[in-house]
Amino acid sequence: MQLGYSFCPNDTFIFYALAHGKVPTPFPITEVLEDVETLNRWALEGRLPLTKISYAAYGRLRERYVALRAGGALGRGVGPLLVTKGEMGGPEPRGGESLDGWPSLEGKRVAVPGLGTTAFMLLSFYAETGGQFVPVEMRYDQIMPAVKRGEVDAGLIIHESRFTYHLHGLQKVLDLGEWWEGVTGLPLPLGAILARRDLGEEAIRALDKGVRQSLEYAHAHPEETVAYIKRHAAELDDEVIWAHIRTYVNEFSLDVGAEGQRAVEELFRRGEAKGLLPVSAQSVFI
Repeated sequence: MQLGYSFCPNDTFIFYALAHGKVPTPFPITEVLEDVETLNRWALEGRLPLTKISYAAYGRLRERYVALRAGGALGRGVGPLLVTKGEMGGPEPRGGESLDGWPSLEGKRVAVPGLGTTAFMLLSFYAETGGQFVPVEMRYDQIMPAVKRGEVDAGLIIHESRFTYHLHGLQKVLDLGEWWEGVTGLPLPLGAILARRDLGEEAIRALDKGVRQSLEYAHAHPEETVAYIKRHAAELDDEVIWAHIRTYVNEFSLDVGAEGQRAVEELFRRGEAKGLLPVSAQSVFI
């Protein structure tokens, strides 16, 4: 069975054991590593039976896929960041609401890591009072260089870029995780592990257990995962890699839990209300 996930250290850490036959699964697993926006697009086609995906993209796919309770990325202090070469000036936010110091996006060209990503959906929520921006879609690892070259006014960064933007001479002007937590009081949902519903409940529950055991194996044998992580990571510095893993792999990765499920449901509720997601009566998690 093919399992799609990203090159990022949190994914390669979680799925190392599963991809290398270290834990039992109902099917042999073949890894397919790709950029998350590519995985989002593939999921729209139903290409992979088991795949990592942005929660925002999952909101459009609830009829075909269901989320596992293990292996996802949610948390506090994990949000996408908006970075620039300098202060972002511009008109006051629209809508008559004070942003209490949050920056205006009105008319800004903002590089985004894909229109199907949770990061883009969050920025769209923010734009309701923060001003309408012009999205410029590009792969996540191309965003900081584009900002540095002045091709865009700002960049929406994800993954390990969170820990390295200052090395590129950029500065943070907005933390969307901080904004989300302030507005909702909930952790931020970023990415889920989905199984196609046609696999059947028994197989999906066994796969969920396999993902949880894979993460438990990685926690018990972290040194064993290092070579695999570095083979695929965009940043090879040990401090950056482990900071990334500590940030994105947490208690919600073992099981989304009641609070995590409420956060995902709130993301979907807001997406449906804004017309970004179709309404679905399907269960969100297995």
